[in-house]
Amino acid sequence: MNVRRLDVGSCTSDVICVAVYKLDITIYYSMSEINIDANLAKIEGIIGVEFKDKTYLKSAITHRSYLNENRDATWDHNERLEFLGDAVLELVVTDFLFARYPDKPEGELTAVRAALVNTVSLADASDKLGINDYLLMSKGERQDEGRARQYILANAFEALIGAIYQDQGYEAAKKFVGDNLFHKTDEIVEKRLWQDPKSRFQELAQENVSITPTYETLAQVGPDHDRVFTIGVYLKNEKVAEGQGRSKQEGEQSAAEAAIVAKGW
Repeated sequence: MNVRRLDVGSCTSDVICVAVYKLDITIYYSMSEINIDANLAKIEGIIGVEFKDKTYLKSAITHRSYLNENRDATWDHNERLEFLGDAVLELVVTDFLFARYPDKPEGELTAVRAALVNTVSLADASDKLGINDYLLMSKGERQDEGRARQYILANAFEALIGAIYQDQGYEAAKKFVGDNLFHKTDEIVEKRLWQDPKSRFQELAQENVSITPTYETLAQVGPDHDRVFTIGVYLKNEKVAEGQGRSKQEGEQSAAEAAIVAKGW
């Protein structure tokens, strides 16, 4: 909110003025501030949380780049809340997995947790909530719809957790995490999505046909600094699938993922 002395007749079309005659001041809000406040209310409706201090929510959806272009903004970007939310998220998910899978060893629980809270999973959860429509960021960041946006969405999800924790407490943050992530757990465990594709395909191949997959480089193109490898994955003499990557290891993972689909495993 900004406060300045104005004549009542000095209000323009892009400023909403409320005259407070006894104090001889005018309180005014820019249209951008009103739009942000309206969006905050929409987010509250989506996530089912009404914030006591809206600044936490406003910061949670603010990327650092927005403040570079809006120097008059009076709130912080979301990196501190992301830091806090990351810690809360890890505790909530660890507690959930520990109780849900009492017979699984520590190593497997760690791998399942990593799959549940990785960038792709968090960005997907954030995107399904529609948070992308309300993010405050620079025009340049807004135009980038690639991998960088995934990181921004994932970070915003963690920042939301931090904001909810600060404003509402642990139980509210736990509910938000549970509502948006826990439903993925059974699929991750049943389909072994906590494993990398190469490890997963090897276990599935040994279980189904008692064969250990092998990999062969079929082609490599491009200069040294930008080479693309095509890798084939085989079960004995059967080429099951191909994959590509900027390294042989990346190509093998891609091929293994394609092989799982090809085999219907």
